[in-house]
Amino acid sequence: MFGFNKHESTDELIAPIDGTIVNLKTVSDPVFAQGMMGDGFAIKPDLSSSELLAPISGKVTVAQGHAVGIERDDGLEFLIHIGIDTVSLKGAPFTIFVKQGKKVKAGTPLVDIDWNQIITNKLDPTVMVLIPNSKTNLGSLNVAEEPVTKNQSIGQATAK
Repeated sequence: MFGFNKHESTDELIAPIDGTIVNLKTVSDPVFAQGMMGDGFAIKPDLSSSELLAPISGKVTVAQGHAVGIERDDGLEFLIHIGIDTVSLKGAPFTIFVKQGKKVKAGTPLVDIDWNQIITNKLDPTVMVLIPNSKTNLGSLNVAEEPVTKNQSIGQATAK
């Protein structure tokens, strides 16, 4: 797979965690499924993989445990939302490695997740990668259900 600094394209998206990539329309929360938070995709995580990586390079705009925002140099914003209704856990399952305002490269560790706390609280662990600020062209992104490994190139996102 790709190494930490080997992601060449600024439009490239990498899988932030091991799991199965799924179409955003299939997630259990209608806010995400109906695209109200933006275009994107979801990953049903492999619960043995606890480290979440930056799917793109850019500046951290939000670092709240259950959600991390990153803005690319071209202004396209990405929101990585960990689980559904996990905000109710008040940050308990999440150890954040980054701070707002810091630059990160694709593949940078963002958060360590205690999936056990999420599952024990009967919450959905699905990870959503959303692009809330723009109509986008997800290029070659394949959202058919298929396994992905973190740091794997999964497509491109370009602003329209």
